[in-house]
Amino acid sequence: MGAAPNIEPGKRIQLAVFDYDGTCIDGQSGALFSVYLFKHGYLGLLRGFRLGWWGARYKLHLPYRQDEAREVIFDALQQYTPAQIQQIMVDFHNEVLIHRYRKEAIVEIAKRKKEGCVTVLVTATFETIARCAQQVLGTDDVIATRMEIEDGRFTGKVQGDVTQGDEKPRAVQKWADAAFGPGTWEIAYAYGDHFSDSAMLGSAREGFAVTPGKTMRSVAKRDGYSVLDWK
Repeated sequence: MGAAPNIEPGKRIQLAVFDYDGTCIDGQSGALFSVYLFKHGYLGLLRGFRLGWWGARYKLHLPYRQDEAREVIFDALQQYTPAQIQQIMVDFHNEVLIHRYRKEAIVEIAKRKKEGCVTVLVTATFETIARCAQQVLGTDDVIATRMEIEDGRFTGKVQGDVTQGDEKPRAVQKWADAAFGPGTWEIAYAYGDHFSDSAMLGSAREGFAVTPGKTMRSVAKRDGYSVLDWK
C-alpha cells in the first residue's frame, strides 16, 4: 500500500477490515472456482467429488482441514506454470465473480476511506483473486492466502497459514504492525458474514454481521454486532 495516512498526534490509525466471500460478494469464491475449473476441464470427477465433500463439511460445520481444498486444486493444476495459474484465476474473477459484487460493500468501503480509515480486504481466497477484488472494491490493501512456490512451480502447499477464522485478526496484526508499527493502530470496524469471522469482528471496536445466516445472526445478537442486510 502507499504512504501511511496523516493521523493527529496521540491518535491511532483506524482500520476497517472486510471479509470477502459472502460479505463483499454473493457466494463463496472457493466453491465457485471449483465449479469453474470443472466446467473448463481442469478438474476431473474424483477431485471434483473431493472438493464437493470438503465444501459440505464446511457448510455443515463438520471437521475439515483448511488446506485440503487448496491442495486438491493445485494438484489438478500442477502441469501449469504460476503465471498460467494466475491467469486462470484472473479469468475466473472477470468471468464469474465480477457479477457478484455487492454494491453496498463498495459504498461502505468508500465511506470508511472518506472517514480516514485504512481499508483492508481480509480473505481466505487466493491472493491473485483478492488483488482482482481490490481493484473493484477500492480497498487500500489485501490480506489473503498465499501458495508456496519452489523452483518456479507452485508446490500445492499454503505459504504460512490460511487467512481464515482465528487467523484473520492475527494476520491483520502482523500486517498492520509491519505497515505502521506496533501500538499505532486499531481495528475500528470489521465486516463478516460467517460465524468463522467472529474472531475478526470481536477484535474490532465495532463489528458488523453482513447478511448473516442463522448461526451468525445468533452470534451477532449474543456479542452485540450490528446486522447489515446487503442483498
